[in-house]
Amino acid sequence: MHTWRRSSIRAKTPIALTIGNFDGVHLGHQAMLIRLKDAAKRLGLPACVMTFEPHPREFFAPDQAPARLTSLREKLKYLIQSEVDCIHICRFNYDFARINPEQFITRILNQELSVRWLLVGDDFRFGARRAGDFAMLQAHSAANGFSVEVMPSVAIDNQRISSTATRQALATGDLNMAGKLLGRPYSISGRVIDGDKLGKKIGFPTANIQLKYNHPPLSGIFVVAVRGAIQSSPATILPGVASLGVRPTVHKNGKPVLEVHLFDFNQDIYGQHLQVDFLHKLRDEEKYADIDKLIVQIKKDVVQAKDFFLTIQNH
Repeated sequence: MHTWRRSSIRAKTPIALTIGNFDGVHLGHQAMLIRLKDAAKRLGLPACVMTFEPHPREFFAPDQAPARLTSLREKLKYLIQSEVDCIHICRFNYDFARINPEQFITRILNQELSVRWLLVGDDFRFGARRAGDFAMLQAHSAANGFSVEVMPSVAIDNQRISSTATRQALATGDLNMAGKLLGRPYSISGRVIDGDKLGKKIGFPTANIQLKYNHPPLSGIFVVAVRGAIQSSPATILPGVASLGVRPTVHKNGKPVLEVHLFDFNQDIYGQHLQVDFLHKLRDEEKYADIDKLIVQIKKDVVQAKDFFLTIQNH
């Protein structure tokens, strides 16, 4: 597996390539990666992915950009798990945004990457002002030494699988639908950092997970399963309850915080990198009159979360 920033690459061998943001690496993306690998194997080429950082919409309108489903680190993890051969990360900036579609084809796809087979989504647009499309790729493919194919949309339960649909499911607390679209529970990964220690003071110690972005795609109180807390066994899954939100009872105008309370767990895990799988939404975040009322509600949340795990074990 090779991961390259575009500024440093000059392909040594021809490749099979697919291009996209791949936010969430959902089942539609996964179907695309399978088709890429099949074609690459048939043609004897490395299977490569081109993705962008940041997301173009984040670059042009950061306040209006959709919530990210995955950080760059998480996206790369899922792409690596798909067993592609290489990943090209294009730094999306003004210089890149100004590249016209013809230059993108001749300079980047042909000269820099030596693309011989290309797969794009049915809604793929590229180049300055998003002027390039599949028809343009087809028109210029032969002269630039590659063939191009389009990947139709993938659906499940009559729902088109997309990053947008996944965000909508998460925003409404429909974790079952989000899991269907992703092919796995939705998760957030991050390092355990110092917090205000309030959880420990009130009898519910929490791991404060560093969020890469201030606009997570979901909020509320959740039943969660956590990996990475036990260093000697990083795949071990521990049950818990999590709060993801601005904590209105204790802060005014706070930024989103992800705090996880692991059941019957008292080890020091500061600095460790955890994966938090969101299994079930218990409720929305609320503002309470005082800390005592918050403690009463947290106790109820813990009981409900433990009941959830008991229900799973009994089925």
